[in-house]
Amino acid sequence: MSLLRIRRPGRLVAEVGVLGVAVVVAFPLYWMVLSAFKPAGEIQSAHPRPWTLAPSLESFRRVLTQQEFGRYFVNSLVVALTVVVASALIAFLAATAVTRFRFRFRTTLLIMFLIAQMVPVEALTIPLFFLMRDLGQLNTLGSLILPHLAFSLPFAIWMLRGFVKAVPEALEEQAQIDGASRTRFLWQILFPLVLPGLVATSVFSFISTWNDFLFAKSFLISDTSQSTLPMALLVFFKPDENDWGGIMAGSTVMTIPVLVFFVLVQRRLVSGLGGAVKD
Repeated sequence: MSLLRIRRPGRLVAEVGVLGVAVVVAFPLYWMVLSAFKPAGEIQSAHPRPWTLAPSLESFRRVLTQQEFGRYFVNSLVVALTVVVASALIAFLAATAVTRFRFRFRTTLLIMFLIAQMVPVEALTIPLFFLMRDLGQLNTLGSLILPHLAFSLPFAIWMLRGFVKAVPEALEEQAQIDGASRTRFLWQILFPLVLPGLVATSVFSFISTWNDFLFAKSFLISDTSQSTLPMALLVFFKPDENDWGGIMAGSTVMTIPVLVFFVLVQRRLVSGLGGAVKD
């Protein structure tokens, strides 16, 4: 009982600290949604209040009736889902290869994956621009898919490597004894076991791709029909006065698919972040 009494104050302090951090993190999101529902007069007020007594959908109406908004939404969805699916499949195969097989330069390859994570994205934007130009991908969705796929793979491979390594080799040997081919073991046994790790990496890939502005601004120069949702927000930035209601409403709309995706995969995400399967 005395031990419990000693621990309880520390646990209470920890819970209060976590709650404080959660409030700090959630407050910008709350202010974004609140500003999206505020009428223009309250947004531009010199004395802003953390509530509104006259919520309005006018900002959302301006966003949803914006020309080509639906096309921008579809473009963002195509790019994000393509990167998620492609990076998950490639990372799974690559992680299996570097974990289960011994080949020359295997360690060097893993170190290169790690080094690739250390290079700032901004430092590679100009070289990537010339690369996309030489490949004829400027002003296409491919100019967004290829760079995001390249930046997603190192992290995904390193993370999935731990999951694949945690699957005992005895399980593969037992499958071979039962007559299962290596391909069947790969997709019917190993893939379901590392699926939580795939989900965890997919969340990070989806969020970084969905919220991308740098590559979209750099590679989509003249063809606005290929623009994504972050580019659509530029419409509300005006030389004389910014439409903050439209900006906040557009940001809120952009957040909804991320929340939906997170809710759909949250159970597997928790197990994926918790660690790999155990022997």
